[in-house]
Amino acid sequence: MPDTLNYLDPVVLAELEGLQLRATRIVEGYVSGLHRSPYQGFSVEFAEHREYAPGDDLRYVDWKVFGKTDKVYLKQYEEETNLICYLVLDTSESMQYRSESAAMSKLDYARCAAASLAYMVIRQQDSVGLVTFDDSVRQLVRPSSSATHLSQIVQVLEASDGPRKTQTGPIFHELAERFTRRGIVFILSDLFDDADQMLAGLKHFRHRRHDVVVLHTLDPAELDFPFQQATMFHGLEQLGDLLVEPAQLRRAYKEEINRFTQKVRTGCLAQGADYVQVRTDQPLDIALTTYLAHRRKRNR
Repeated sequence: MPDTLNYLDPVVLAELEGLQLRATRIVEGYVSGLHRSPYQGFSVEFAEHREYAPGDDLRYVDWKVFGKTDKVYLKQYEEETNLICYLVLDTSESMQYRSESAAMSKLDYARCAAASLAYMVIRQQDSVGLVTFDDSVRQLVRPSSSATHLSQIVQVLEASDGPRKTQTGPIFHELAERFTRRGIVFILSDLFDDADQMLAGLKHFRHRRHDVVVLHTLDPAELDFPFQQATMFHGLEQLGDLLVEPAQLRRAYKEEINRFTQKVRTGCLAQGADYVQVRTDQPLDIALTTYLAHRRKRNR
């Protein structure tokens, strides 16, 4: 473990150390599964056809297919190149929320997930980069596969928080342009923002041919609304405080949060992005292994 981990909160440090020990059980076969479907370029071995889209390079049109079908298709090839994984971490104020039933805040949970993914990718000698953001990009660690790169990533993770709002849509558009090499983009966020703008930003990643995985990180209290007594809710991201009787709001709140999460899930799946809802009261190794096992099985 790098010395920089010693600067983390003891609870987060213990969880992260345990995750890195358990990660060795799920590394084998994981990254190789990620390599297969998203990294199709035009360099090595023929994989399949896909329909032409405006802006595609006409050099790769299959004219024989065009002659037979009168439709324009491109040849796609498996690209033998190292995996590039981009970790995009939301560090806005709402990510600092932690209820009594959660072992850590959403931000700390997402930090652990990001560090574990970085560890797994680097262990396979592939490249991983990190971006932290709120209403703007705060830190950008360029992808690398060097043995010392994990230390740099953890240092940035440890320093990432702030009292700012989220601006997912504009940030995703910006990053889609900045990530010039095609890769896998992991979004770690509660996504508490305008859903339509956020999904438009995700669509930009997909337009740039990135593979996208959304780890929708939520506290159990945000989903279950377990409050019983009159409660003062402290507004985050520049919202005011509000004293309410939870019983009067529970039904409407749960309908709204369910509507929001369903809209995000449906929007992600419609774009071909993976959507994974993770609760901060769920052991992180279980959340990751469940998703990665599903993805590996799907990509076989």
